[in-house]
Amino acid sequence: MSASRILWFAASILVGLCLVAIWQLAADARLVSPVFLPGPDKAWAALERGIASGELLDKLLGTVGRMIWGWLLASLLGIGVGALIGISPAARAWLGPTLEFLRPLPASAIVPVAIAFLGLSEGMVLAVIGFGALWPMLLATVHGFAAVEPRLYEVSRALGLSRWAVIGKIALPNALPDIFAGLRLGLTVALILAVVGEMLASREGLGLWILLSARAFRAPDLFAGVILLGLVGFASALLLSAVERRALRWRLPPG
Repeated sequence: MSASRILWFAASILVGLCLVAIWQLAADARLVSPVFLPGPDKAWAALERGIASGELLDKLLGTVGRMIWGWLLASLLGIGVGALIGISPAARAWLGPTLEFLRPLPASAIVPVAIAFLGLSEGMVLAVIGFGALWPMLLATVHGFAAVEPRLYEVSRALGLSRWAVIGKIALPNALPDIFAGLRLGLTVALILAVVGEMLASREGLGLWILLSARAFRAPDLFAGVILLGLVGFASALLLSAVERRALRWRLPPG
């Protein structure tokens, strides 16, 4: 790790510690009622209790499982369909308006439709997660394939490469930076929708834990769940960034 990266990492840690200190001071001064804003010490104690008892760990595994399954479903569909659309100018011309119409549609808007067809079930939650996480990956993949240098496609036609060979050997490597950008955004959307789906469908997970804690005015438990969600998002982003750096090593300058 370079010195500049270490410096930025240390600075980000310092900013986080400052925010926690401000939170603690605000809680100690009772600027907000402790019923609604416990100190970070109480939230951390609730987090430790929940993990030690195993209850919070079960909720965590449920939420992470839904996030990953929904994200994987959206990734496979988004990258596959996006590649087929992005590599074909005709497909982009025909399907572009439809994609632009569906792209801004919030996932919450299809929740009533999903409930009507699937009920308040696990499948409904996964369908909503998949729908919401699909669009960042689909559109990023379409953009990545469409941005490939046209002369590379001309060379592939001159060499007589099949469509799948063009995708695997030319288009996909050039589109990987855009695809990984879509994967990162889709993973964030998947985590958010996993929490929302658990709240709506009463599925065991951090979303339901936070909702029930809020209704029971268990503020430390509520904030413990929020902290755990933040850690999940942070850890998943770090893991995906590590995979991205490894997959895109060929783009780095030598030395």
